[in-house]
Amino acid sequence: MALAAADVAVTLCEVVLRDKPAALLQASPKGTVPVLVLSDGRVIDESLDIMRWALGQADPRGWLRMADDPRIASWLHRNDQLFKPLLDRYKYAPRFPEKSQPAHRALAVATLLDPLDACLRDNAFVLGDRPSWVDVAMFPFVRQFAMVEPTWLDSAPLPGLQRWLAYWLQNGLFAAVMDKQGGWAAPTTSDTVAGA
Repeated sequence: MALAAADVAVTLCEVVLRDKPAALLQASPKGTVPVLVLSDGRVIDESLDIMRWALGQADPRGWLRMADDPRIASWLHRNDQLFKPLLDRYKYAPRFPEKSQPAHRALAVATLLDPLDACLRDNAFVLGDRPSWVDVAMFPFVRQFAMVEPTWLDSAPLPGLQRWLAYWLQNGLFAAVMDKQGGWAAPTTSDTVAGA
C-alpha cells in the first residue's frame, strides 16, 4: 500500500511460500516476503523498511507527517514483536496444541486488539484524526486476525477497531493492491520488483 500511495512503479509478483522461486531466494536468502528489488540491485526485505523507502520517494497522503511521534515505536513493538506470534498461534491453532484456539485468540486480543480498540474509540486512526504509515503497517495483521473467525470479530465489543478495520478494507488503495499478480520473475535492470 505504501508503494501504491507513493506511486512507485513496481512489478508485483505473487509468491507461494511453500514453493519459493529460486529468483526470490537469490534476491533474499531469508526467503520471506515482501522483498523489494530496486533497479540498482539493492534489496529491501523488511516490510517497514519498504514502507519507509517508498514514502521517502513520495508521500502525497502525508503518512509520514508524524514520523517522530514516540507512540510509533510502542505500537510497532506491540504489533510486530508481541501480536504477530500470537496471530500465528491463533491462525494455525492445531500446530500449537498447548492452548485452544479461543485461548490463543484471547491472548492476541489482550495484546493488541483491546489496546488498539481503546485508542480508536477516541481517534479515527492510531495517531489521531488522519491515517499514518503506522495504521498501514498494522492493518494487514489485524485483517489476518479478522479473517480467522469473521463472525467472532463482528460480534466482539471492539467498535473502534471494527470501524478502523472497515475503513481500511473499503479503502480504494487496498482494493487496488489486492489484485492477484503473476509469479516471481528474476528482475531485469530496469525493474523494481516487489514480491508479496
